[in-house]
Amino acid sequence: MKSTLPIASALLIMSSGLPGWAGEPDSQVSYNTVQVGDASVFYRAAGPKSAPTILLLHGFPSSSHMFRELIPELAETYRVIAPDYPGFGQSSSPSADAYDYDFATLATTIAGFTEALEVPSYTLFMQDFGGPVGFRLAQANPEKVEGIIIQNATIHAEGWNPDIVGQFAPFWENRTAETETPIRGFFAPETTRWQYTQGASLAHRINPDAWVNDQSGLDRPGNHEIQLEYLWSYQDNVAQYPAWQAYLAEHQPDTLIVWGRNDPFFLTEGVEALQALVPAADVHLFDAGHFALETHAAEIGDAVRRFMAR
Repeated sequence: MKSTLPIASALLIMSSGLPGWAGEPDSQVSYNTVQVGDASVFYRAAGPKSAPTILLLHGFPSSSHMFRELIPELAETYRVIAPDYPGFGQSSSPSADAYDYDFATLATTIAGFTEALEVPSYTLFMQDFGGPVGFRLAQANPEKVEGIIIQNATIHAEGWNPDIVGQFAPFWENRTAETETPIRGFFAPETTRWQYTQGASLAHRINPDAWVNDQSGLDRPGNHEIQLEYLWSYQDNVAQYPAWQAYLAEHQPDTLIVWGRNDPFFLTEGVEALQALVPAADVHLFDAGHFALETHAAEIGDAVRRFMAR
C-alpha cells in the first residue's frame, strides 16, 4: 500500500508555496506589550519592519484604538506603531508613587518605548495629547524625525477655542475642588460622545464603539485622578509652545497637516500659525471634528501615503 502523509503535514507543505500562507503577513495588525520603566505599554503594530516607521500618538481620552482604521490604510507600505500611554487603553496605570502623570514623563516613556522596539527614526503622527508628546520627542532628538504629521494638535495659544481656555484657566491658576469641577466634566459619558460627534458632518460614519471604548477606560477605578494630573500638567505644554515653534522654524521638517476644521477645541487659526512657521507644509482640511479619523480615515490615509511617498 502506498504511504500517505498525515493531513496536517500535507497542508503545511501545500501552504508553504502559497502567497500569504507562510507566516503572518506584514500588514496584519499585532497586539503587544513592552515594559518601559514602571509602565507596561500596550501597542498595535503592523507593516514591514524594514520599512519607514510612522509613530502614531493618540489624544485624550482615546488610545491606539483611534488608529484602528488608519493602520490598515498604511501598513501595506510602512511600519506603523501605535502605543497606549500609561493610564490609557490597555497600558498599565502605575501608582502615582511609581509614575509621574505629566507630559515630560510621558514623552520620556514613549522615547524609551521606541528604544525598546529598536526604532531608530520615525515620522510622527500627532493628535491632541500626541502633540505635546511628539514635539518633546522631536525637540530632544531632531535627527530621529523623518517627518511630522499633525492632526488637530495645536502649539499656538491662538489655536485654542477661548471657551475651552475659560474652563481650564481657573484650574491652572489655582487648583481646588471648585476649579476641578469643570475639568471633571470632561470625564462624563455625554462629554466623551460630544467630543466625537461635535462638528462631524459625516456623523453616520462614526462607530459608537469609539466613545464607548474611551469611556470604559475613563471609568476605571482611579483613572479620573490620573487624567486630572495629565490635564493639570497640560499648562506646561502651553509654556513650551515658543520652544516647539522655534523647532519648526529652525528645522523645517517635512510636514503634513490633516485637520478637522470643525474641531470644538482647536481652531483653524492654529493651522494658519503652523503654516507661517513651515510654509512648505502640505495642508488638508476636512469637514470633520476633533476626531477626524472617525469620519475621514480613508481620506487622511490617502494624504499620508502621498506625503510619505514624496
